[in-house]
Amino acid sequence: MNPVASGNVSDPDVIRRVLTTPGTWAVVGLSADVHRTAHGVARWMKEALGHRIIPVHPRAEAVEGEQGYAALTQIPDGTVVPVVDCFVNSHRVGAVVDEAIANKDRLGIETLWLQLGVVDQDAAARAIRAGLDVVMDTCPMIEYPKL
Repeated sequence: MNPVASGNVSDPDVIRRVLTTPGTWAVVGLSADVHRTAHGVARWMKEALGHRIIPVHPRAEAVEGEQGYAALTQIPDGTVVPVVDCFVNSHRVGAVVDEAIANKDRLGIETLWLQLGVVDQDAAARAIRAGLDVVMDTCPMIEYPKL
């Protein structure tokens, strides 16, 4: 089944909900490098939308005053992370999706956001089967003005 063709991916109601409900987003691929797209988008989500950002990157760097973690599995118990935003290559996002599925109950993950250019139909289908919403191949900064 193609989740995009069935309408289960990038549902406008899901996009509206996650962008307009202040909450915590784990941003996978977010480092302290201010020249990376992930940094600019995360800063915008924090400043313009009021979201808390948790950086997830192998170097576990602090970004925008928030402690970084090397993986979703290292985010402490009791932290509620409704959205996991993926700034990783399409060929690597499947592993992130699987990690999010494995931690969805512990972290309260509800939605996976695969950034512009990040596409993995199989990973999206796994996430949907696990009960997660999926937004794929777009950016919050592109979608927000459409609301």
